[in-house]
Amino acid sequence: MSHFVHESSYVDENVRIGNGTKIWHFSHIHSGSEIGENCSLGQNVNIGNNVTIGKGVKIQNNVSVYEGVELEDYVFCGPSMVFTNDLTPRSKYPKGKEGYKNTKVKCGASIGANATIVCGNTIGKWAMVASGAVVTKSVPNYALVAGIPAKQIGWVCECGNVLNKDLKCMQCNRKYVETIDGLEEAGE
Repeated sequence: MSHFVHESSYVDENVRIGNGTKIWHFSHIHSGSEIGENCSLGQNVNIGNNVTIGKGVKIQNNVSVYEGVELEDYVFCGPSMVFTNDLTPRSKYPKGKEGYKNTKVKCGASIGANATIVCGNTIGKWAMVASGAVVTKSVPNYALVAGIPAKQIGWVCECGNVLNKDLKCMQCNRKYVETIDGLEEAGE
């Protein structure tokens, strides 16, 4: 098994791409990046230098993952969502990578279409960022956030359904408990 890169896309030297990964039209993967197995990168995706992407990640059309951003396994990035990597950019005074603020998106998190993730924050595991939200602070594990700026409006299950007030999923019957980092599945 190997990976697929559409003929219209560019992959620089010193890039690792996992088996089963598909990179579609007009994308660019920059030097030093690593993409895990079974990922899907849609049309016009830009992966910056030295970016690490886990396995099973889906990046929809028109997304740039800049240096300083890390995506763990099974992350979903919706169409045209935005990452940043510099809190105070100036064209005349570029800082380079030493000025970047790191952003981490943990396992299973989903970011909706047209959302913006301001750098220096962490999106917790299995969290869900609503379409169009602007994330200006870290998001707890399993949190559902929406709005500008994004605020928590509920909790979501690993399967993606909103949890009831007892932190139980009515779809798959998983139960959760609150922790300092958000939620964790009961019995873990």
